[in-house]
Amino acid sequence: MATWQHYLQPTSLAEALQCLQSAPGRAKIIAGGSDLLIDIQQGRHPPVDTLVDVTGIPELRALRVEDDHLFLGAALTHFEIVSSPLLQHHARALVHASALIGGPQVRNLATIGGNVAHGLPAGDGTIALLALDAQAQIAGPQGVRWLPLEQLFLGPGQTILSAGQDLLLGFRLPLLGPGEASAFWRVMRPQGVAIAILNMGLWLRLGNPAGCVEDIRLAAGPAGPTPFRARRTEAILRGRPLERLLDAETIALAAEEFLAEARLRTSPHRATAEYRRRLAPVILRQVLENARATLAPDAGAAPAATR
Repeated sequence: MATWQHYLQPTSLAEALQCLQSAPGRAKIIAGGSDLLIDIQQGRHPPVDTLVDVTGIPELRALRVEDDHLFLGAALTHFEIVSSPLLQHHARALVHASALIGGPQVRNLATIGGNVAHGLPAGDGTIALLALDAQAQIAGPQGVRWLPLEQLFLGPGQTILSAGQDLLLGFRLPLLGPGEASAFWRVMRPQGVAIAILNMGLWLRLGNPAGCVEDIRLAAGPAGPTPFRARRTEAILRGRPLERLLDAETIALAAEEFLAEARLRTSPHRATAEYRRRLAPVILRQVLENARATLAPDAGAAPAATR
């Protein structure tokens, strides 16, 4: 039995929005389809009459530097993210997260926009982007707008994107500066369930000349109904000298604060809340260690890219 009736392939943003608004029945955006098609086929998603394939729109496939930011099109695949020297330089956390998503076949098709739009609290790409202070660009009937990524989510699998009206265009990330680094880590079941038991994305900047943590962002999932910024934990780590960042005392204090502010729960298919609580200090230490290992006194010249 067919799971949709119409498959449209617009080649411009204006055409895509028109397809959404005029499509017969329920319309849904598709790019890689690695989540959507399975959800439709297994009955976890309402029936869809029209699929609007946005992979032919050049803007959604773009990767370029814009002033002091990096623009990342929503239809870029995880393989393209992992393969990009530009992203390897400026967004190591996102590259690491994308490298852990699925297997090669999935990464060749699945897109970063699909990962975010799916709205899962533990989406690997989403958690990395949140740590990188990403903004999301959305097009709809009222025009194009930017908003902080965190404001996109309403609950598990729920976003502010209006079905049949809104299109996620891409993301804007700050360029990497001197004394800055990012990292990502996760733990997952080795078989069967691809969603992380617990993951964390981290970005930090050192102040000069003291070498203390001047600023830091820590995101984690699933640590609540939406992708989570651990701001109280960030406050514990902010101002710490780099050489003491991995001290047992620092990790213990930060992990205690994380467990106090996060909402870890038991999942029947992945892990208990208690197991996640035991994992939290381990993963926190790992992302801090990975970020510290990649810190350089000068970010240096980044590869140029426009596509």
